[in-house]
Amino acid sequence: MQILNFRFKPKLIPTLATLLVLPVLINLGLWQSNKADTKQKLQDVYDRRASVDSIHIGGELLSVDALRYSHIEARGYYEPAYQILLDNQIYKGQAGYHVISPLHITGSNMRVLVNRGWVPVGADRNILPIIQTPQHEVEISGIAHDPSGKYIELTHTPVDMKTWQTVWQNLDLTIYKKRVPFTLQPVTILMDATNSTGGYIRDWPKPNTGLEVNRGYAVQWYLMSIALVIIYIVTNFKRVSLEDSKTNGK
Repeated sequence: MQILNFRFKPKLIPTLATLLVLPVLINLGLWQSNKADTKQKLQDVYDRRASVDSIHIGGELLSVDALRYSHIEARGYYEPAYQILLDNQIYKGQAGYHVISPLHITGSNMRVLVNRGWVPVGADRNILPIIQTPQHEVEISGIAHDPSGKYIELTHTPVDMKTWQTVWQNLDLTIYKKRVPFTLQPVTILMDATNSTGGYIRDWPKPNTGLEVNRGYAVQWYLMSIALVIIYIVTNFKRVSLEDSKTNGK
């Protein structure tokens, strides 16, 4: 193909390199775009359910979809015997734990896990922080959170342990349910910052956290894709000499 005094004459190696790299750049852009779209959809659900009345949790087992991101309330007693400290939780650059306690819902055999907030690790990891847990009946309010998800297990939490393990690397409800002798709601309550019944530092991220970062990365990958195509085209257009033009014109 020739345009004016330039002829498009691609070479084999640059063509193969472009064909290999271009789909990678486009897929990276799509990956970041999809992450941003997913966060936006979750934020939309969060905003919609935050505007409706609170759901009171009782003894009836509810579904994750019915509760996720809803503002919920529950009344009952904490059971510190089955309390866990969720490890590797960072707050303002400092390592710590999330204190997660089961709440025995009044008038039922049902429990719901309450994330009571963040506490620092301290100077010595071998010494666990002292957790103060109310002994009286409490009323809890907060946002329903689905703790399921993909994560990397640094240490596996055995199901058949004879003694209770206080520090967990991840909150896996499937494992937790097998370790305890009671029925459990499928969500945790991220305790409201204004709720003073045994809470610690609570600064919960919204579902759209990092949304603009994902969109920014997507734009960068798409721009790199466009730049690659432009560079490929420009570098493969060669100026044709006058003699070559005459020869081709014959």
